[in-house]
Amino acid sequence: MSGKGGITAKFYRETAGLKVGSGQLVTTGTILTRQGDKWKPGLNVGGRMHLFALCNGRVYFTKKKGRYNKRVTFINIKPTK
Repeated sequence: MSGKGGITAKFYRETAGLKVGSGQLVTTGTILTRQGDKWKPGLNVGGRMHLFALCNGRVYFTKKKGRYNKRVTFINIKPTK
């Protein structure tokens, strides 16, 4: 039996993950990650599983110790004028 459309599980892994790199310019509403709990929202970033930009600017990453001394990566955006 074939599917009714959409994306198959085989190819879904290719769409998930980090979508931008450090230093990259993004606009408001740009998707930064999809389906990832490896990254947390930082400054000017919204969402939980799908992180997106809340303003125009450059992307940068920071790492901090979370609970149980686990390293957590935060995605931040430095606004541009």
